[in-house]
Amino acid sequence: MRILQINVVYNEKSTGRTCFEVEKYLNAHGDECYTAYGVGDKSSSKYAYRLENKFGYCIHNIFSKLTGLEGYFSLFSTLRLIKYIKKIKPDVIHLRNLHGHFVNLPMLFKYLGKTQTPVVINLHDCWIFTGKCTYPTRTGCDRWKTRCNRCPAKKEYPESHTFDFSKKMFSDKKKLIERLNVKAVIGVSDWVADLAKQSFLNKFKILRLYNWVNRDVFKPYDKKSVLPVLSKYCVDKNKFTVICVAAAWAEDSQKNNEIIDFAEKVGDCQVVVIGRNSQSVKGDNVVYIDFISDIKELAKLYSFADVYVHFSVADTFGKVIAEAMACGTPAVVYDVSACAELVKDGCGEKVEPHNTDGLIAAVRKIKSVGKEFYSSACLKRVEEDFDYNKNMAKLRKIYQGDLSAEIR
Repeated sequence: MRILQINVVYNEKSTGRTCFEVEKYLNAHGDECYTAYGVGDKSSSKYAYRLENKFGYCIHNIFSKLTGLEGYFSLFSTLRLIKYIKKIKPDVIHLRNLHGHFVNLPMLFKYLGKTQTPVVINLHDCWIFTGKCTYPTRTGCDRWKTRCNRCPAKKEYPESHTFDFSKKMFSDKKKLIERLNVKAVIGVSDWVADLAKQSFLNKFKILRLYNWVNRDVFKPYDKKSVLPVLSKYCVDKNKFTVICVAAAWAEDSQKNNEIIDFAEKVGDCQVVVIGRNSQSVKGDNVVYIDFISDIKELAKLYSFADVYVHFSVADTFGKVIAEAMACGTPAVVYDVSACAELVKDGCGEKVEPHNTDGLIAAVRKIKSVGKEFYSSACLKRVEEDFDYNKNMAKLRKIYQGDLSAEIR
């Protein structure tokens, strides 16, 4: 089979790495897999095609913020995408994150509706079935179940400085998606799959297929092998260590404010904070790491840490949580969204949302009993449910049309 994935990024961040991993697996197993992606560095891979340049991205971003419309610009990059689709002639098109200022959604969907090329929709967030927002649960809004309007997340990503077009965008998405030849909708957790079943996507087959972890990279490492990485990033090898990872730590955001409070109160623990703008997280006990391009280095830091702490209240999966667990490191998460779903009994601790004192108590509990108390459960959970090869084989069956049963 010939598969074309469409996503905002390629081989970076969680969704971009997922695209690369799918491409790598399928091409090694007799299929052809290509990825058309919106922004980022131009890839040297013959299977990857960048659609938008920095200028086009900036223009779309500006017009999106001025008008409140996301996915209605990038005409030239969408024309390039359609030309690429015609060249590749895929048997299946896998739609991933289509927000991020790189594609004209009505233009693309009208073309796909006309050609009736089979489509798989992946829910890395909720944007595709809402009028505007990526996570409606953050505001407690449920208008997306019927028809979006008066969006309470107008100023959140993808933000609008002026108009609220959530009603129009919701109606357009519903009308255009219902004309597509949708083979399946894939939720990366039960949580997001269940939300999709309450949306206009409920007319399609909705499956749950967890994201995966590359267990050849994300695994426990011995102390000797992690020492060079600790030295590189100035991590004290002798301290009890908490690790926290995010794509970015935006100043005055919920996550940023809560991790600052956590770091101030957690006591003699070393807190390793990884992600863009990590230095916005204040604290004498904080080690700042803005970006790690080498995922093996990231895996070694996970493996060294005593506990992983996650501050998000809205994740459809939480790949960083699964990666930490794959390294034998227990996770402390808020008891909400897919975060709680990942951390089953024995894999860590769950805390009431926004309760930083509860996070600290959970960390101290893990410190008192030891990381090893949780490690075997973490490794078993990842092996059973988040294994790369197992879940890729399931995805391949979906491409082939095997939708006979829920993938649970």
